[in-house]
Formats: sequence, C-alpha cells, structure tokens
Amino acid sequence: MTTMPRDRALPRLGGFSLGMIGLELRRLVRNRRTVIFTLVMPAVFYLLFGSSADYREQRVGGGNLAGFVLVSMAVYGAMLATTSGGAMVSVERAAGWSRQLRLTPLQPGAYIAVKLVLAMIIGLVSVVVAFTVGAVAGARLPATAWVACGVLAWVCALVFAAFGLFMGYLLPSENVMQILGPGLAVLSFAGGLFVPVDQLGTTFARIAAFTPVYGVGQIARYPLTHEGNLWLAALNVAVWTALFAAGAMWRFRKDTARV
Repeated sequence: MTTMPRDRALPRLGGFSLGMIGLELRRLVRNRRTVIFTLVMPAVFYLLFGSSADYREQRVGGGNLAGFVLVSMAVYGAMLATTSGGAMVSVERAAGWSRQLRLTPLQPGAYIAVKLVLAMIIGLVSVVVAFTVGAVAGARLPATAWVACGVLAWVCALVFAAFGLFMGYLLPSENVMQILGPGLAVLSFAGGLFVPVDQLGTTFARIAAFTPVYGVGQIARYPLTHEGNLWLAALNVAVWTALFAAGAMWRFRKDTARV
C-alpha cells in the first residue's frame, strides 16, 4: 500500500484559513467599484430618501420613519456589498484562476466558505457605515434596535453572499455587478424593501413573500416595528441561502472540471 507524500497531504479544513481570507480581502479592497458599493451607496441612498425633516418627525415603533428607512438602506447596502464580494469570482474565472484551483488541494466547500466569509466582512462594513451616517443625520431607533437591526441586516445578507457567488460562476462577465446591480434594485422593490408590501395590495404581498429580499427586510426591521411573520421570513432566508450556496458549489465543480 502506498501513502500520500507529505507535500501532497490534504490541508486542514480543505484549505480554509485566515491567511487565505486576508489575502482575498486585500485583493478585494483594491477594487474601486467594491469600495463604492460598500461605503458610499448605502449612506448616499439614506441621505437622499430618508433624512428629510418629515421622516425625522414621523414615529415608527420606538423610533422614527428615518430610522425605518435607514434599516432598509442598510439591508440594501449589505445586499450590494455581499453580492459584490461573492461575484468577484467572475474576475477570477476570466483570468483562468478558478481552473487553476483544480490543480490544488483546495476543496470546493472550503473555497466557497472563504468567499462567503469575505463577502460577509464587507457586508458588515457596509452596515456600520450606513448606521453611522444615519445616527448623525437624524435616524432614531431604540437602543436595543440599533444593535439588533444592524446585526440582523448583516447576518441575513448571507443569502446575497451566496447569490453573488452563484451569479459570479453563472454569468461569464467581468462586469457582473453592472448586470446584477439593476437586478437587485428590482428585487428590492418586489420584496418590499423600499415600499412596505402591505401598502401595495394583497396579491403583491403574496408574491413578495417568495422573493429572496423579503425575508431579509422583514427580519432586519422587526426589532423596530415588531411586525411581520418571523417564521415565514426565516424560512425564506434559509431556503434561498441553501439554494444559492448549492448552486455556487455546483457551478464551481463544473467550472473547475474543465482543466
């Protein structure tokens, strides 16, 4: 019986490591588009749509309408940031890097995990920036809601990290975010992120419940509004995350098989 040489031994955790995450993070922050999606857009959107004097006066839950809009914009920013982080694999595919990975001991699950963690890191930055700008510009939430809404907006954005990764492998384009950006805006409208679904009729509300944005928005805003079906929202997030993650792993295996 032969044994595997030491230098070909499989890495721990399939190749997942903090060193690899740090390397990928440095590569990501060099991309100006990513920085804009992560740091600029959520804050600008809040200042444009949620910082008016009327919004600061109207009460929602234990806060004001500006705070409600802020949470929605933080969710949208986290969506953009995590999708952008995951979709960066499209650049690696164009450069032939993903095919080279097939020659290494890196396991598909570990590679997917690294990309998801990376996307969640920039998603966290996006939420923090949006909440910081909102706090200065008049948004008001209960003390516990500041923390709970921010954490939930970030954690639930995992579904879009998986979505970005899946789309990065599915779409053969280095400019994948130019395609996905408008698509995310449409999904946000359809999922009730920009306009509450109960204001658009029963039929629209039923359709919205099946979109991947619906669950994230409902869960993130719940500590402020205490409205909505949390079980349905959690099921929505879990199902879409599983589907997108499975699709990303499937495309990764298919893509790297062509060596």
